Amino acid sequence: MGPFRVANALLEHPERLRAQAEEDGYLFFEGLLDPLRIAGLRTAFAEILERHGWLDPGTDRLELRSSRPAIVEGMEAYWPVLADFQRLEEFHALAHDPALVDLFEKLFGGAVLVHPRNIGRIMFPSTPPTPPHQDYVHIQGTPNTWTAWIPLMDIPPELGGLEVLPGSHRWGLLSVRRMPGAGGVGVSRSVDESQWVGGPFAAGDVLIFHSWTVHRGRPNRTSDRLRLSVDYRYQPVGEPVTADSLRPHFNRFDWEFVYRDWKSETLKYYWQRLPLQIVSYDPGLVRFAAEPGGQQEGERR
Repeated sequence: MGPFRVANALLEHPERLRAQAEEDGYLFFEGLLDPLRIAGLRTAFAEILERHGWLDPGTDRLELRSSRPAIVEGMEAYWPVLADFQRLEEFHALAHDPALVDLFEKLFGGAVLVHPRNIGRIMFPSTPPTPPHQDYVHIQGTPNTWTAWIPLMDIPPELGGLEVLPGSHRWGLLSVRRMPGAGGVGVSRSVDESQWVGGPFAAGDVLIFHSWTVHRGRPNRTSDRLRLSVDYRYQPVGEPVTADSLRPHFNRFDWEFVYRDWKSETLKYYWQRLPLQIVSYDPGLVRFAAEPGGQQEGERR
């Protein structure tokens, strides 16, 4: 695995920024966000995890120690924590941080839609890491949607992190198959292990990538520490966006539930003030058919 190419110097040169994004399908920035703001959100997340009994009693909540069996999406114990995460005003506000919006305005050369569907990630030790996949099958709308993956803590190699395949966005949309890990869907195409890039992360770092860029999670190899990160997504305002991308993650509650205790009105329903081209989500992009031997292969239309 090679290291990320650091793109901070390109922020003052938008044409070069766009050229590197077109070449690699990703951009990595060191210290783009204020570490104190990241620490504040991490503290808020840790308080929720402690309140729900996910952290080991008697430990410092900020160390995120947990020796309990893993809890993952779909388990009943997961949903109350998801709900509390989603109701955090600072969680959604971070997606609108001026440094992030300025970055994407330069990348797109115009106005930016910040997707309201934001995702908090919790990775237990022994949890299967997210398989190699492209985000487009989950997001759809315009392929020109970019994900910002932001760690809420320093992430040394033993805590894992995220890796990308540079240039894989130029392969187009790939067929899929069922795989363990978050999302449950991976690309069918074999990849050269030597081509992955990644590395340790520090709080304040930001990794962004195109919706066709193949990426994967790294396993959390610690014995008792959780890994926290968030996913935010961005696209040009005038390009198609699915109605699903304008709803809370997993669609288990509405925006009024999310907004119940917010102190500011500024970010409530902000996308409704924008000239959006809203399209439907096509579930046929993830369609599985039986393969010989009982494997499941995805086909896309």
